[in-house]
Amino acid sequence: MAFLFYTMKLTLTNKSKVQGAWAMYDWANSVYSLVITSTIFPVYYNSVTKGIDGSDRVSFFGWEVVNTVLYSYSISFSFLIIALISPLLSGIADASGRKLSFMKFFAYLGSISCMGLFFFDGSNLEFGILCSVMASIGYAGSIVFYNAYLPEIAKESEYDFLSAKGFALGYIGSVILLVFTLLTIQYPDLFGFPEGSFAARLSFLITGLWWAGFAQIPFRYLPKNPYKKNIESQFLVKGYQEIRSVFKWVKQMPVMYRFLASFFFYSMGVQTVMYLAASFGDKELGLPGDQLILTVLIIQFVAIGGSYLFAFVSKKFGNKISLMIMVLIWIGICGAAYYVYSVYEFYALAFVVGMVMGGIQSLSRSTFSKLIPESSTEHASFFSFYDVTEKVAIVIGTFTYGAIEQLTGSMRNSAVSLGVFFLVGLGFLLLVTIPKKSLSS
Repeated sequence: MAFLFYTMKLTLTNKSKVQGAWAMYDWANSVYSLVITSTIFPVYYNSVTKGIDGSDRVSFFGWEVVNTVLYSYSISFSFLIIALISPLLSGIADASGRKLSFMKFFAYLGSISCMGLFFFDGSNLEFGILCSVMASIGYAGSIVFYNAYLPEIAKESEYDFLSAKGFALGYIGSVILLVFTLLTIQYPDLFGFPEGSFAARLSFLITGLWWAGFAQIPFRYLPKNPYKKNIESQFLVKGYQEIRSVFKWVKQMPVMYRFLASFFFYSMGVQTVMYLAASFGDKELGLPGDQLILTVLIIQFVAIGGSYLFAFVSKKFGNKISLMIMVLIWIGICGAAYYVYSVYEFYALAFVVGMVMGGIQSLSRSTFSKLIPESSTEHASFFSFYDVTEKVAIVIGTFTYGAIEQLTGSMRNSAVSLGVFFLVGLGFLLLVTIPKKSLSS
């Protein structure tokens, strides 16, 4: 009854405003994914952690390790942390009606940590890794509660395109900030900046400010407690009970856990490519920073169209067929990466990556939303399973990528290994039969 009342109220008053504000969180936080995760920070990190003699080995609390391997492991660690804590937190959020409060906490944690990277200059490696890990935890943690709003603010027939709108806004906003920061790095004199690393470090500070600033839009308009839940005491116990009940629900829904199994394996590949593509181009192809960043810009621009393209494909042929097409393309990408040696081949591969990266992320989120029972109000708890699946996939994917590089001495072997994850994901996807009601409007 509470859900029905809330839906009617939302529909009759400010539905479009709330949906637009929700999508703006993608605009706010995606700058972290692009600037910190994919472009400027990885290149900056590699440059400041490389020895004068060209050595790529660093000392991290006395542990001698290759710099890119340490970076891979730090990403794995951050997502392992969020995978361990988010189920309980989401249960507490659902039980107490504090979903927005948790979202704010992690968003501010991430944005402040990005700002802290301004002070990382290579000599303080431990501080830099700590800030990057905390920024990653903040980003991943906030996404759990952000995604959980989708089935609360839209009808099922709107999920695919609203999810695509969020990702598209994220790509557009992050490109705008990236272009600006690139100008400051390439032409520091025009902005009165000193030569050297100042402009790159400033981009980390601006990223944090952008994230926290634009997040105020969804923070203002998203409903704080739509189901009027109010638990002042024993919220830890209630949170645990909430996630436990949702877990039992998931076990009774074969379509959901089969989809999560598929999502788990293909996410290992997708997320690892997102996090380590720049490092691949830097180390295996020796591409300078400007060419690496141009590659990521290609991915971002193409991904905007890809998000909507596969939303249309889904509308015509269904979510399952659309996802299968993208997974098959990803398998081809992994195989092709082994044979990429020139900058133009890398650009071509980036174009294809962009086409399926936005689509598979957007459609995965909306497909899972369709599988949540209509009578449920525990959306954060359900999405914690989705997000934990993705985070554990990132842990295993990035760790495997780094381990294979360490064992074989080549990222090319790491890239090919990702194809195995996609193949297994495709196998599970074949077993998924999405209920017809989830494909209709």
